Amino acid sequence: MPSDKKILLPTDFTKVGDVAMDHALLMGKTIGADVYALHIVEHKRQVPEAREKMNELQERVRRDKGSEIYPLVRIGNIYEDIDKTAVEMDCSLIIMGTHGLRGLQFLTGGRALKIVTESSVPFIIVQERTIRAHGYHRLVVPLDLHKETKQKLSLVADIAKYFNSKVFLVSPGETDEFLRNQLMRNIIYAKDYLEDKDIPYDVEITESKTDGFVKALLKYSASVEADLICIMNFQGGSIMNFFSQGYEQQVITNEAQIPVLCVNPVDTFVMEQASFTP
Repeated sequence: MPSDKKILLPTDFTKVGDVAMDHALLMGKTIGADVYALHIVEHKRQVPEAREKMNELQERVRRDKGSEIYPLVRIGNIYEDIDKTAVEMDCSLIIMGTHGLRGLQFLTGGRALKIVTESSVPFIIVQERTIRAHGYHRLVVPLDLHKETKQKLSLVADIAKYFNSKVFLVSPGETDEFLRNQLMRNIIYAKDYLEDKDIPYDVEITESKTDGFVKALLKYSASVEADLICIMNFQGGSIMNFFSQGYEQQVITNEAQIPVLCVNPVDTFVMEQASFTP
């Protein structure tokens, strides 16, 4: 019986696409969601070959994984139709692989990054590191100055409940008193929110100030063996308030290959649809 929860898995039949599929299958099994694999072609003449490949992928998943995926082929372009399909299908999450800074550079550069930054559905971006058996057990959550950053805590809390996760709150060691007080208010809010939901957490104040926060964040994430870095994206600027242009790629294509959850600020009713909770 089909689930009312859906995960969209854009795929290009590459190795990193298979890794993303493993993430989607484990997430789907954990939260009780169906996985829909999507391949987008530019011309209708490409549809028959795409359908054949998708059917082969479906059979391979059944044979090798003992799981089910539902294949979709769409005519369009990846910059518009991934999000459009996810919205039309009322998907809770999109999980997709990136080729990093080399190769096809699938998610690098201004145009390609729009796939993530303009999505109204939360994204998990993965590289070639396979997902661990325990899934997303250690979640790193950077806190910045935007009040909208608090929105991602709802989704983080859902993931933490499903995977019995520990949350690692990370904030820069800001010396400016006004900024430091604002950051502390966000930390206190996050701590109270997690405590109310009985989710264990740690707090890390990095030695680096805002201008060096990205490097410190990634170093800390690797040190705690994070399974997921959870960031808030802002369409009017860069992914975090602290990040200058280009830092998005450093997070999404981090050297430790830690998957990244990207959440865009959205209206409250959309956030309720995006929730994983029953």
